[in-house]
Amino acid sequence: MGAVRAGCAGLAAAATTVAVRRALDRPVSRGSAGPGRERWTRVNHRGAPISLLAGPAVGAGVLVGGAVAGGRVGAAAVIAGAGGLGFGLIDDLGEDTDRARKGLRGHLGALARGELTTGGLKVLGIGATSVLAAAVLTAPTGSRVARGLDTLAGGALIAASANLVNLLDLRPGRALKAAGIGGAAGLAGAGGAAAAAVIGAAAAALPADLAERDMLGDGGANALGAVLGVAAFAGTGRRGRLALLAAAVGLTLASERVSFSEVIARTPGLRELDAWGRRA
Repeated sequence: MGAVRAGCAGLAAAATTVAVRRALDRPVSRGSAGPGRERWTRVNHRGAPISLLAGPAVGAGVLVGGAVAGGRVGAAAVIAGAGGLGFGLIDDLGEDTDRARKGLRGHLGALARGELTTGGLKVLGIGATSVLAAAVLTAPTGSRVARGLDTLAGGALIAASANLVNLLDLRPGRALKAAGIGGAAGLAGAGGAAAAAVIGAAAAALPADLAERDMLGDGGANALGAVLGVAAFAGTGRRGRLALLAAAVGLTLASERVSFSEVIARTPGLRELDAWGRRA
């Protein structure tokens, strides 16, 4: 039954991602080019224009996949995915590029000075929805203190996963490949249906991402990573969650000082995986 539900969640996520992405390309009236095309266009690492419309499509995919998954895992996936998508899109579309604060440290530093940027709002919003999703998943056993600590640790894991996938969205296909691999690792656990939703949405979005027509942006990457975090929380015990949280936090802190792109380029295996399917 679990495998069937996971399969349905993955297929629903993939189908929704494709359908929403196609719908967003349809002109809203004769002679128009679709919804606010310029607002959804960015410049990629080559200096070429690229669309952010994959973000809402992937976000819709994981939300529908979570709904199909059902149960506490599905409910947590919908909550976490909605938070990642909504607050990520606010940052994508509302960021003041003249006063942009880059990286988690930049956003937290602005918050400490009393300045609420769109990035700072994203940190707070995704943090809140991640804790709420973890509360849904936390088993109603043990002491109140133990449950509270599990919820906070789980919320931190979900939020850190959302941020980590977003940090990888710097080259075509990179974030989607990483999310797909993480999802595959979680298929056998209790969060398998959420992991399948991640795989389905990532697989559907990958061709356009590799072709450099689309990119996830904060909305898509945060939604995908948050649901991956839900799968990780549901599929591991307390020690496993803490180990994954430590790894995610460590990578996030490392990203403030080290370029992931440079590390990947210097590392055999990672370099080839990162380049697979990408334009020369």
